[in-house]
Amino acid sequence: MDEPPPGLIVAAPASGSGKTVLTLGILRYFRRRGMAVATFKTGPDYIDAAYLAVAAGRDCVNLDCWSMRRPTLSGLVAGLEADSELIIGEGVMGLFDGASDGTGSTADLAAMTGWPVVLVIDARGMAASAAAVVRGFAGHRDDVTIAGVIFNRVGGAGHAATLRDACRDATGLPVLGCIPRHADLAMAERHLGLVQAAERENLAQFTDQAADLVAEHLDMAALEALARCGGAATAPGDGPLWPPLGQRMAVARDAAFAFSYPWLLASWRRAGCEISLFSPLADQAPDPRADAVYLPGGYPELHAPQLAANGGFMAGLRAAAARGAVVYGECGGYMVLGRGLTDGQGVSHAMAGLLPIATSFAAPRLHLGYRKLSLTSSGPLGAAGTRFRGHEFHYAATVDEDGPEPLFQGADAAGRPLPPLGAAAGRVMGSFVHLMDRADD
Repeated sequence: MDEPPPGLIVAAPASGSGKTVLTLGILRYFRRRGMAVATFKTGPDYIDAAYLAVAAGRDCVNLDCWSMRRPTLSGLVAGLEADSELIIGEGVMGLFDGASDGTGSTADLAAMTGWPVVLVIDARGMAASAAAVVRGFAGHRDDVTIAGVIFNRVGGAGHAATLRDACRDATGLPVLGCIPRHADLAMAERHLGLVQAAERENLAQFTDQAADLVAEHLDMAALEALARCGGAATAPGDGPLWPPLGQRMAVARDAAFAFSYPWLLASWRRAGCEISLFSPLADQAPDPRADAVYLPGGYPELHAPQLAANGGFMAGLRAAAARGAVVYGECGGYMVLGRGLTDGQGVSHAMAGLLPIATSFAAPRLHLGYRKLSLTSSGPLGAAGTRFRGHEFHYAATVDEDGPEPLFQGADAAGRPLPPLGAAAGRVMGSFVHLMDRADD
């Protein structure tokens, strides 16, 4: 049996350390060398994953140790290994940060896969003290290997020399390079994270600039040599992560509905589901032959006037519900299924009216965290009591609801009960939660 390709994880002590830009540059560098490089994002993030996909030239897989069952993770890793020469992924938050129950961190993924970690340290405001950070991270868990260090946002040659000397003397770990401050590679953000990759102009040029940066300042041969073969893969999946809602599914896909996982859609296709894409922003209706419609999350609040005015889309959505098709919305898609959406300026916009709810961004409040879910009643997602795991990340609030039947009973990652989640009206249903996988516990 052939040995799987080696992999490594780019991680950091904290969010904002610059690991996304460096991971983009590393991926693009190896791709420009003609290598088949696979990529993943730790955790449930859609936006970073879309950037990584552009840099690698292939879909990015999410690997989430909290919300995914071990067979799911193993199958996704097998898919990464199937047709690549090198696997490079990006961590989430700080290396040891995860769910509120203490699990699901990038470190947990590193321990499960055996892939070593390259630690990115934001060196602003630090000199020799950075070595203590590196030593602390390197010794924190015996089952996680810190293989090398990158110092980012370094002030100059003297700063770089101090960092290298201190790290060598205190840890013995290789310093792969010192990256200078690079304001021209800043990444624009909005309320759910980075501006979406599809909305960024000249993204290919941006990733090429990032590749030039790492090629100039990192020892790329040494970095490649640190990658190791993992031991997590078994077989390519064990069926859909959650059930396809029909045999012929229409899936919304544009800047307002961008948050669908490519690996989820692939699992549905493997199950025999035919998937067609449509753009609500272009006033396209779902395929009239579809027996299920999926409205994923995204940014409908940024496009609410246009969506409200797109009569072809709204009529097609209502026609699907009228003929008995399953209509399912997650987060942004859930809001569009309601009666109305109030934007951040306090202006209300009529939505599809298929669920007895209304949502608002007029008083934004963060809702963030992993969710344990069970279905309240039997339906297209499964029998009553069927369990899932997912995540919630939004600033909207439900401001009006007319006694809907909840879709899920839920709890947070630590098991603390939550109020009923979502709404169901016949075969129309949705919630603010993004489903990740079925659950065995």
